[in-house]
Amino acid sequence: MAYVAEISRTNPTCLLFLIDQSGSMADPVGGTGESQKKKAEAVADATNRLLQSIVLRCAKEEGIRDYFHVGVLGYGVQVASAFGGALAGRDLVPISEIGNSPARLDERTREREDGAGGIVKEKFRFPIWFEPVANGGTPMSQALSRAREIIDGWLRQHPECYPPIVVNITDGESTDGDASGPARNLRQLKSSDGEVLLLNVHMSSTRATPIEYPDSDAALPDQFAKLLYEMSSILTSGMRAAAQQEGINTSDATRGFVFNADMVSMIKFLNIGTRPSNLR
Repeated sequence: MAYVAEISRTNPTCLLFLIDQSGSMADPVGGTGESQKKKAEAVADATNRLLQSIVLRCAKEEGIRDYFHVGVLGYGVQVASAFGGALAGRDLVPISEIGNSPARLDERTREREDGAGGIVKEKFRFPIWFEPVANGGTPMSQALSRAREIIDGWLRQHPECYPPIVVNITDGESTDGDASGPARNLRQLKSSDGEVLLLNVHMSSTRATPIEYPDSDAALPDQFAKLLYEMSSILTSGMRAAAQQEGINTSDATRGFVFNADMVSMIKFLNIGTRPSNLR
């Protein structure tokens, strides 16, 4: 594997998120009761936080540098761009436009230390680009095929880029056929620097312990988990270094896959999977 191409404004890369929006995403994360955040809400919140983090990562004195073009593709009743507001309907958007065009600003509250040993609550405005949706089936094969079309077009325009990263977040099996073929077709696309990276995270509906970054399918509980494992790319050396910083042991065979993810493991997964080390 290569994965050493410099990511710059003249040679950007792209990130594409495939978000399961099926009806079961209305279930609570981990199945711990009505008060627990629904999976669709948790995924939307984590995705919006990640988009904000990428915007801040690319922000310099003169503005937001377009190191990344980013897309969010939802799949449920239909397979389509999940951006809202001014970005609605667009597949890949330069990160500067994302930073300047949230669909809305949500007022939230957070706690911080007051410097005198106490805690105070403060309000802040949180940008929203992507809203939670939970309706329909799980057309994962169609979503992966559409992702291939989008990424293929990107690579024709950026043949020497750091390979695109596609992150698929789902809570269940594909309802439109075996997704392994479309996943393989997507991974086989390549730039001069390496093949497209496909990472998969399975959202849990149980209290089961997450299985994070396995290097074999031996501990996986069923054929569905093993299918997602086989669909996932082996981590690059940069991703493995990021995982090590999070205290996760990896090997040369470790894949970008988490099964039975809770909120903590999903957020960690997104941060590791979208953090190339060669940003300039």
